[in-house]
Amino acid sequence: MGGTSAAELVKALLAAYAAKDRDAAERLISADFHFSSPLDNRIDRETYFTICWPNSKLIEGFEIEHLFADEDKAAVTYVGRSLSGKRFRNTEVFMCRDGQITDVEVYFGWWVPHEVPLGHHVDQR
Repeated sequence: MGGTSAAELVKALLAAYAAKDRDAAERLISADFHFSSPLDNRIDRETYFTICWPNSKLIEGFEIEHLFADEDKAAVTYVGRSLSGKRFRNTEVFMCRDGQITDVEVYFGWWVPHEVPLGHHVDQR
């Protein structure tokens, strides 16, 4: 896989995002990169940098809770910290090839602390 493990690529991209270092992120992300989330359906690299990357200005950093990697795949769950002090939990799945990230799927939706009382359910908002 080009000498850089999937786990190292995940950590490097999260660090670049928190540092607002687009040059570093561009080196980590492949030309044929695709990004998916509840708001994005397999958008390409150019669209990712146009629509998603500017949100990095709102982020202070990430605390990795879980990171699992196997050859060219990795999954990470982290608590992100916004500059406003809000904390949120996301899980991302990464696919990598030749030392670059080719695909990311992001799963999000919770705040920390959880807004739903312990042991309760709320209908979708």
